[in-house]
Amino acid sequence: MHTWSVQDAKAKFSELLECCMLEGTQLITKRGVQTAVLVPIEEWQRLTTSAKPSLKELLLSDEHRFEMDLPRSRQVKRRSIPELD
Repeated sequence: MHTWSVQDAKAKFSELLECCMLEGTQLITKRGVQTAVLVPIEEWQRLTTSAKPSLKELLLSDEHRFEMDLPRSRQVKRRSIPELD
């Protein structure tokens, strides 16, 4: 993976894009700190399709995500309310 400073990435964007398409993922740094990556579209599509399902998909799915024991209604203890005089 080739590393580009943000200044070089801005000045040579066409070259950065070409390197990404030919060599794969390119790393961009800002003041020496890893800040961003440019990935080929195929890699991006693979990553987004293998991502975890959205909350909407989870709520609409038929799959159980966890087991939860709920007490039966007759087993629930009720608090007694003191009578008011």
